[in-house]
Amino acid sequence: MDLFHRLVWLSKQTTFDFEDEINCPSITKINEFELPVTQARLPNGKPIKLLKTMLTSACERNCNYCAFRAGRNIRRITFKPEEMARIFIAIHQAGVVTGLFLSSGVLKGGINTQDKLIETTAILRNKYHFNGYIHLKIMPGVQKDQIVETMRYADRVSINLEAPNPERLTKLAPMKSFHDELFKPLQWINEIRKRHPARNVWKNRWPSSATQFVIGGVGESDQEILETSEWLFQNHGITRAFYSRFNPILDTPLENHLPATYQRQQRLYQAGYLLRDYGYSMKELPFDGNGNLPENRDPKLVWAQENLYFSPIEINTAIKGELLRIPGIGPRCVNRIVSARRERRITDLSTLSRMGIIVKRAAPFITLNGKRPKYQLSMFS
Repeated sequence: MDLFHRLVWLSKQTTFDFEDEINCPSITKINEFELPVTQARLPNGKPIKLLKTMLTSACERNCNYCAFRAGRNIRRITFKPEEMARIFIAIHQAGVVTGLFLSSGVLKGGINTQDKLIETTAILRNKYHFNGYIHLKIMPGVQKDQIVETMRYADRVSINLEAPNPERLTKLAPMKSFHDELFKPLQWINEIRKRHPARNVWKNRWPSSATQFVIGGVGESDQEILETSEWLFQNHGITRAFYSRFNPILDTPLENHLPATYQRQQRLYQAGYLLRDYGYSMKELPFDGNGNLPENRDPKLVWAQENLYFSPIEINTAIKGELLRIPGIGPRCVNRIVSARRERRITDLSTLSRMGIIVKRAAPFITLNGKRPKYQLSMFS
């Protein structure tokens, strides 16, 4: 099997087994092959086409949910660092992808595997002079100096906590240590950014960091996941938390568990953004008695219906933090409102609509020049 054929097979397994609402795969035809390409967005909102793949699908860990767990009888494919770099550059130069998301199974220990990931990226940067986006995974059990080297070459690094606490991780990935193998490296990443100057680092700045949770596999609540997310946002410099819905895979210990719903995944992303970007606290999120969010309602809209419908926000005088509480208005639109108010007062919904605001969501919760705007009752839904 040639390099490209091997890469197509491995990338299909990687992309479709771990897809989420942020990383949406599509198929790109290259000759007779169909290569999955992940349509993602950078932190600045710019769209990017990523090759999302692994250095090896061989793994000595036995995570209970994973398609690549050691106890599963499947084909294993492994690339040498030079092979992965060479085939990626060929695909990039063909205009198929603009960036790389590179992970790996754990083979001969996390330290050895991380060395291979670092070597691959060093070849791309130094030999092939690739200047595009690279997201590198950090393996469980790595050393701190390896994290420094990984961060020298990447635009983003991530290590998957997978579960919100040690108790849940034991059920999901019993061979992993929550604190020593997963949480401690996340702390190291933040310490490196804070304490070490970004000399001889890619683009002269340390990369952003992220983590991922598997949701719905072992009975964890939304509240557990979001409490850990909030802690990471506030104390460890995490810029993204990805919520990957559990989907049962044959020949794994969790094969008979029900899959998590797309709706639950969506609500977790929405609530995570409220905690990270909108100034909300955990106590303001609409958890039920079991610690879960309502799957059929946007948590921001739920909060607004309970708090703003009878106390609407005046668009012309509200501060940024208040504007962010209004459904249909995000950080960019807040800046547009503040800028427009310097020139004139805002008196109609059409002006807000031209700013990109979803007025059918915002209208029930605002006043314009002291007056409630007219809107259809169907808007309040």
